[in-house]
Amino acid sequence: MDLKGKYALVTGASRGIGRAIALRLAAEGVNVAINYFRNKRTAQETAREIEAHGVRALIIRGNVADEGHIACIFEKIATEFGRLDILVSNAASGVLKPALELTERHWQWTMNINASALMHLTQQAVKLMTGERGTIVAVSSLGAVRAIPNYAAVGASKAALESLVRHLAVELAPQQINVNVVSAGVVDTDALKHFPNRDSLLEHSRQRTPAGRLTTPEDVANVVYFLCTSLADMIHGQTIIVDGGYSVLA
Repeated sequence: MDLKGKYALVTGASRGIGRAIALRLAAEGVNVAINYFRNKRTAQETAREIEAHGVRALIIRGNVADEGHIACIFEKIATEFGRLDILVSNAASGVLKPALELTERHWQWTMNINASALMHLTQQAVKLMTGERGTIVAVSSLGAVRAIPNYAAVGASKAALESLVRHLAVELAPQQINVNVVSAGVVDTDALKHFPNRDSLLEHSRQRTPAGRLTTPEDVANVVYFLCTSLADMIHGQTIIVDGGYSVLA
């Protein structure tokens, strides 16, 4: 279970689920590179909280939808950390529209940041995973397997992400690198502010969840932490759902 002294990159780590993951790893002694794109202030706040655990925090601005930006992110990690043990691909975005209203630009943007980014991040990360064990975790959502209003592009991109993880897991398992997905249920984060039916969605999910409450960013972070430990050595290519039982109901 000991992760002390390891090095991680968490994309989209300045807020929400990414922030919770970064802080959970820091609490276990992991040095964390915080990737953000728009909000430097929240990235700096997260960095201060990470450093309060006595570990290093490295702030790196970059758009993970851009392959050139990803290359720059890893150049900085190589210079500052020298290696990488954990990659968490959490940054996400996308266009919320009915499928028939999507343009090619909407589609490509959503696919690039939610699915293609994982491929490019992994290609760079494995070059720095020189330790005994490497961990790659992608964060997905139930929209990968369920039809949600206005979620066509994002849902398709998350489904592509989960499929890519299975292929990466098979390719990287011989190198002692575990690749898995954590799929979160409805979590009340800033991302939900873009949903016009946010309040009703949250209340419906709360009532429908057998566990009696919504999933929190910390719930997701705990599972990511578990996948980073040696207890998860034989978990490869799996999608672990964290939703309080929401998805098992018809």
